[in-house]
Amino acid sequence: MTLASAVLLGTVLAFPLGAQWFRQPTPNDTLKSVRVLPDGNVLFQIYAPSASSVAVVGDLPWDKPVKFEKAENGVWKGLCEGLGDGCFRYSFMVDGVRVQDPKAPLSAEQASVLTKGEGYVKDVPHGALAQRWYWSSTLGELRRMHVWTPAGYEKSAEKLPVLYLIHGGGDNDASWPGVGAAGWILDNLLAEGKMVPMIVVMPNGTIQTSDMMGEVPLFGRDMVADIIPFVEANYRVIADQAHRAMAGLSMGGMETIETAFKHPELFSHVWVLSSSFSPGKQKEYVADIKLNEIAPALNRNFKALYFTQGGPADIAYKNCQEALGYLKDAGVKYQYLENAQAGHSWTTWRADLQVLAPTLFR
Repeated sequence: MTLASAVLLGTVLAFPLGAQWFRQPTPNDTLKSVRVLPDGNVLFQIYAPSASSVAVVGDLPWDKPVKFEKAENGVWKGLCEGLGDGCFRYSFMVDGVRVQDPKAPLSAEQASVLTKGEGYVKDVPHGALAQRWYWSSTLGELRRMHVWTPAGYEKSAEKLPVLYLIHGGGDNDASWPGVGAAGWILDNLLAEGKMVPMIVVMPNGTIQTSDMMGEVPLFGRDMVADIIPFVEANYRVIADQAHRAMAGLSMGGMETIETAFKHPELFSHVWVLSSSFSPGKQKEYVADIKLNEIAPALNRNFKALYFTQGGPADIAYKNCQEALGYLKDAGVKYQYLENAQAGHSWTTWRADLQVLAPTLFR
């Protein structure tokens, strides 16, 4: 048994680089890998339907090894008893191969990134990338975001506009500044005089819910009630609609629609990258948000509304075309782009950022 055969159906599905809700659902979609039970014991779980053995290793009591049993749905479960309070490193062992927890909150940061060719790092002034934690009253928990500020921001007293940039499903707030190369791209654009100085906020759009689509409205509420207020209370920003933009890819595109279409008075620029209304339920979603009724408000408030695709190979392509039909029928003004024929990939979304960032706040 190889790692590919044992874990491919489990761990790979936990690294959905974008819109993995289009595929056949599995128990892995809503699995919580580590649960602290009311009695203080800890339940470890991993979806590895083809594996023949699973264990957990790390800073755990060696005198009480965790025994795993496999359920019929392919989920392995192991109970760790007598673990005291504290922080503990752990990994799964799947058929003898060490596997990082694919469902851990920071799992998207564990993937390796290959850079071939020049990449995006150039000898130009570089901005600062900060990790910021905030209390989400919406979710009742601490949440993390990444914030990029342009070179020279620390020494300036100038207030700047803000772009809220959201990743796709299965990723987190480290994805845009990591594999998305957002900081490098923005550094280069600013150094070349192609964009106006701005702050770019990259929140965590992934929320653990029993229904994958359930995170969309929750994130929308978190954006309005917690994320935007936190940024405007802690950074020198121009806190008005004209200087606020929102963009998201794949699942983040749905979260962008959810937030911006329900609160058009908050944003002047909106990008929906490789995404659409709720897949499979677009007609119902359009009716729910009363698209025909809110169309005048969208046209009045959005200085620019972009929908982009990575060409026909983009797995969101058909859904996006359907969404554009609803927009046309409702009279909503938008612009459509295919900046890269690279399908549903970061190559497409990096190209989107390079092309669209210079259009903001002009």
